Amino acid sequence: MSDLHRMVLSLGSNIGADVNLPQAIHMLREIGPVEAVSSIWESESVGFDGPNFLNACVLVLTPLGPVEFKEQVIRPIEAALGRVRSTEKNAPRTIDIDVVLYDDQPLNTEFWEYAFVLVPLAELLPKLKHPAKHESISGAAEQVRGQVWIEKRVI
Repeated sequence: MSDLHRMVLSLGSNIGADVNLPQAIHMLREIGPVEAVSSIWESESVGFDGPNFLNACVLVLTPLGPVEFKEQVIRPIEAALGRVRSTEKNAPRTIDIDVVLYDDQPLNTEFWEYAFVLVPLAELLPKLKHPAKHESISGAAEQVRGQVWIEKRVI
């Protein structure tokens, strides 16, 4: 098991979120080692007028690369939880899982400006450097928390 990679996933749901977000985390735990899970955060929908999202970040260990993990783990979990993809990429969804970090290399950097990624990520890896701002993730998260509404939730 020495060939495991650290991968951080951003999870979000705004359809049945109280059930689907914990269920997705449970399914990830069944597949392999989960090293850490952030708090759950509620924020307004971005890019689409829909219900609020619940979001979290999960740090998993996996032998897979990002593409294989997406195909073999993420897509099946999303399908099992009823994810329906539409032409509107920001439409409401039962679950959305994105890889944002792979072995400390940022992926999907377009998400790194959003509170729903930065705030839970800062809980897991506060000293990590933001790929564009070259400051700590915790500093970037504090800055964005002053600009948008995001609130810790207990479910």
